[in-house]
Amino acid sequence: MSSETERAAIALYDRYTHGEGRIGQPPAVRDRSGGAIDLPLDRRSFMAELTRIAGGGAAATMLLSSIACRAAEPIVPPEDARIRTQELEWEVSPGRDYRGYNAAPAQGAQGLPVVLVVHENRGLNDHIRDVTRRLAVAGYSAVAPDFLSPGGGTPADEDRARAMIGALDMAQTVTDGAAIIRFLASPDGGSRKVGVVGFCWGGGMVHRLAIAAGPALSAAVSFYGPAPDPAEATRVEAAELVILAGRDARVNATAGPWVAALRTTGKRVESITYPDVDHAFHNDTSAARYNRAAAEQAWAATLAFFERYLR
Repeated sequence: MSSETERAAIALYDRYTHGEGRIGQPPAVRDRSGGAIDLPLDRRSFMAELTRIAGGGAAATMLLSSIACRAAEPIVPPEDARIRTQELEWEVSPGRDYRGYNAAPAQGAQGLPVVLVVHENRGLNDHIRDVTRRLAVAGYSAVAPDFLSPGGGTPADEDRARAMIGALDMAQTVTDGAAIIRFLASPDGGSRKVGVVGFCWGGGMVHRLAIAAGPALSAAVSFYGPAPDPAEATRVEAAELVILAGRDARVNATAGPWVAALRTTGKRVESITYPDVDHAFHNDTSAARYNRAAAEQAWAATLAFFERYLR
């Protein structure tokens, strides 16, 4: 299958999974009569257009399997002897109960810096748990909240998870996340440094948490996350690392002004764009998107950033 076909399919899938409209461009999808279909797409329209791109139903199914995320062997398995893991439940605020996942080094975990891991728009799944364990191997206590907890938690059906993400009260969700950060920064009256890393939807949340958490947050790493209004940059106190994909025009259009605003207001910010890679290039469960070289470089940059600001 040609790279041009794959590029078109990835762009279509991004529009479908992120539920976005045309962003000032002509509709990319047409029905069988040639009429334009406004985005966001439902699954039927998405599959119809994917079939057209791929040249047939069987080819579309094969193409989708390479783009969509599928179960993969974890980089750090749950039984790794270097770490210990646990499922968490706690009350973020009265009536707001959350669940999550924690991974920490098996030895000497007391007083370690904490890194909050914010999931993609598919919720807290096995891939994000794997990322959390990777941070534990690197010497951090990592906590991955399930931001779908108030609605019953992340479902197995990814389409339903994305719908639940879209229905979240974002102001309340950011408030919850900032409360978690403040709690982690001041356990039992003490203090410790807290960082946050997030991917896709979670990368956008990273920016919003950097605004909302104030001095409780020391370091923030956003992987290809849509950025907020640049006017909010003055409220950020954490150091930020913004990681972008060269082909991700949707996110990059918002990230550029955000990084510029942080620099203009004297904030500590670094930005790295990896050329010729797609949105979600760090996610090793998507064969077509994953770029191992860029993912490993970006992860090394993330760990170096946390080492600088959390140790």
